[in-house]
Amino acid sequence: MPADNALSHLDARRRLKEIIKEKSLQRDKEYVLASGKSSNYYFNMKRTTFDPEGLSLICPIVYDLVSQERGTYVGGLAHGAIPIVSALVTFSATRNPIMGFYVREEIKDHGTQQLIEGFIEDGANVIILDDVTTLGSSVMKAVRAVRDRKCRVVKVITIVDRLEGAAETFSREGLEFVPIFTTKDFD
Repeated sequence: MPADNALSHLDARRRLKEIIKEKSLQRDKEYVLASGKSSNYYFNMKRTTFDPEGLSLICPIVYDLVSQERGTYVGGLAHGAIPIVSALVTFSATRNPIMGFYVREEIKDHGTQQLIEGFIEDGANVIILDDVTTLGSSVMKAVRAVRDRKCRVVKVITIVDRLEGAAETFSREGLEFVPIFTTKDFD
């Protein structure tokens, strides 16, 4: 996209926030979260990460946070990370290319029988991506998987932090945590 047509970083964040609020934030009933907690609101981020405009706004924001780390792979747990990682890898192709991966929930009993799919090297620096973070338990599955490969987790980036304990979880693990938004941004 030519520079004169590109949104400023601030405008992109503002528009992304509008899209998340309009398409992904649901407040119509009581929800059970992946953490097992109950909540009167839910961020269905697939409605943003599979939306062309939403994902096109996420990419440059996340790329700015990721591209500063040379030789780093990006990935995360399959369900939240795949659309973001795939788009980010494509976005980076004409810039400083970034290699991506995802971590399965469990190893399949056929095919390559790998827990991690895509591109990652043992001992590499990695950045873990997520769409919504509550306690950080799901992200920690991805962290453990890459640490098992002797990788160093440089940081964890999430689109929305629900402010329900993820920062504390990552702090205990010595992980830098970078939320693009928090639930306070949607009050």
